[in-house]
Amino acid sequence: MIKQFYLFIFMAVLLSACEAPEKSIESENPFFSEYTTPYGIPPFDLIETSHFLPALEQGLTEQKAEIEAITNQEAAATFENTIEAYERSGALLDKVSSVFYNLNSSLTSDTMQDIARTMSPMLSKHSDDIILNPELFTRIKMVYDNASSQDLNAEQQMLLEKTYKRFIRGGALLGEAEQQKLREINEELSLLSLQFGENILAETNKYEMVIDDPEELKGIPENFLAAAKESADAAGYADKYLFTLQKPSMLPVLTYADNRGLREEIFNAYTKRGDNNDEYDNKTNLSRMASLRAQRAKLLGYENHASFVLEQNMAKTPENVNALLDELLAAAMPMAKKEAAQLQKLINQRKDGITLQPWDWWYYAEILRKEKYDLDEAEMRPYFKLENVRDGVFETAQRLWGLQFEARSDYPRYHEDVQVYEVKEADGSHIGVLFMDFFPRASKRGGAWMSSFRKQYRSADGEMVTPIITTNFNFTAPSADKPALLSWDEVQTTFHEMGHAFHGLLSNSTYNSLSGTSVPRDFVELPSQIMEHWAAETEVLSFYAKHYETGEVIPAELLDKMEKSSTFNQGFAMAEFLSAAALDMDWHTISDDKNYDAIAFENASLKESGLIPEIVVRYRSPYFNHIFSGGYSAGYYSYIWSEVLDSDAFEAFKENGIFDQETASLFRENILARGGTADPMELYVAFRGQEPTKDALLRNRGIIK
Repeated sequence: MIKQFYLFIFMAVLLSACEAPEKSIESENPFFSEYTTPYGIPPFDLIETSHFLPALEQGLTEQKAEIEAITNQEAAATFENTIEAYERSGALLDKVSSVFYNLNSSLTSDTMQDIARTMSPMLSKHSDDIILNPELFTRIKMVYDNASSQDLNAEQQMLLEKTYKRFIRGGALLGEAEQQKLREINEELSLLSLQFGENILAETNKYEMVIDDPEELKGIPENFLAAAKESADAAGYADKYLFTLQKPSMLPVLTYADNRGLREEIFNAYTKRGDNNDEYDNKTNLSRMASLRAQRAKLLGYENHASFVLEQNMAKTPENVNALLDELLAAAMPMAKKEAAQLQKLINQRKDGITLQPWDWWYYAEILRKEKYDLDEAEMRPYFKLENVRDGVFETAQRLWGLQFEARSDYPRYHEDVQVYEVKEADGSHIGVLFMDFFPRASKRGGAWMSSFRKQYRSADGEMVTPIITTNFNFTAPSADKPALLSWDEVQTTFHEMGHAFHGLLSNSTYNSLSGTSVPRDFVELPSQIMEHWAAETEVLSFYAKHYETGEVIPAELLDKMEKSSTFNQGFAMAEFLSAAALDMDWHTISDDKNYDAIAFENASLKESGLIPEIVVRYRSPYFNHIFSGGYSAGYYSYIWSEVLDSDAFEAFKENGIFDQETASLFRENILARGGTADPMELYVAFRGQEPTKDALLRNRGIIK
């Protein structure tokens, strides 16, 4: 998902010096010059790891000087010479960190991780030095206190408000001793967060399930076996089959393998990541992080970390979040129990002689879906060739907003798998650049996300600086004889991440810190999740869901089965998600500095949620990257909060036509273009004409008719 740089909490450092001392660093380092590439794309072919340290250090030095220039002015503080000057400071640091951060997620290495661990405390200190600078805060407060006497437009007022609050929330009002404590907490948290994510990547990469005998793999469709065989060959296991904890490799085992032992082994390996009492164990890390976050919140005058985070979100308070979660849990858990009973009944009817366990759920749910709806997930994949799905999203955006996507093999890219597109308006004018990185690799973290190598903003002289957006996925790669064929979940993921991309690409703001996805966490998923609705529309399916061999459009009969089964297994889906959201809230509503036993704490939370033993929470604490290494602490609920918004918002398109131009324009102008320049509910009402209700969400989930 998306990342925002907020003074660059995740960065890098320390590398060997250049091997050719007779040449200056400035002449070799591409970060020290204006990029000569199309639209300022980073020149990846010129960037080496040895470039990051000097460029980052220079970026720190430059921003420090820029801050000093602001505070040393004799002129009284104004919006232009203080707020806007601060907003535009740190350009080099932003330039370098955006490249480093994205590559550390998509193309990391031991060296890159060493850089990140070394630089992280330096960046934490730099951020605190700015936020806790009393002279700078005095000037910011002066502008804030006299805002009514200045002729500020709405976006300027929002920038002033958010800048002032950033300093207050960063400890500007604390005493010297408290500020020192805050610095220590921030530094330790920055390192723990990095370590948490690195541990999960290492745990994921180290696991291999190598199978010699194809008889052990009965039930798994041939296309997945071919992919496993190719993976084994590439890893040096000739004539064998290799399965990993990457979801495209793991899920076929859980869904189709008749061999229950294999399902249990790979499931346990996945759910025990970070919980193996070895060098990659995360239990102590995460408990310490929760404790430090609680301490920081107390220092800043908040009851707990969730209260601190949610103050700036639509939800506002932990009580509001928990009320929504409780309401949905009360509906979801009975559904999940009913589904578990149905699966056990199926097991008994088949005389399989077992009691349903978590590693059995996908397998028997797939059998039940076939029986109930005559729908085989593998039957759908041939209609979802990756390239067709990608083009389907492009076509959807073209019909909604007139966007054009031109493939550019001549633009720089950081890996051979990456696809690059120039995005244009209907009239051919340039909007931005889009990277799409589809396949897993050992150097890439799991999951799917959108980020930016450069956000949209306007320069000091008013020139539009266009965005460079990147989307990342972990889909099954094509095999020797078949293209990449996506599952329905992967189709939805493609539309989802492209929704984030449109939020970044269609941004039309003046200031970097307010543009694109710089919005409250529980609003940022609205553009992504609403795009998933188009994926399932018959009209949209007709122009991308085509059989990869015959070109036949997905049959109406299969669409009918998909529609009838759309709420199948929703108890399971909601139970595993909602229990994870509740676990996140529990970790971040602790109000003491105790280091909890991570597993005991998790078990107590799941018991309170009512999660049944046949289902494992979507993210167990030791590998809950979203909240311990991904910026979603006290925010995982936001997916379901945003689902209230996206379900209600898509009703407007259903009412007026899914490609109705007036509705599409209202959504672009009030949601996608505005970023964080106004209160999110104001933006939503400007689009929809009213505040959202839960009705559409409850219907979509099958809770009400």
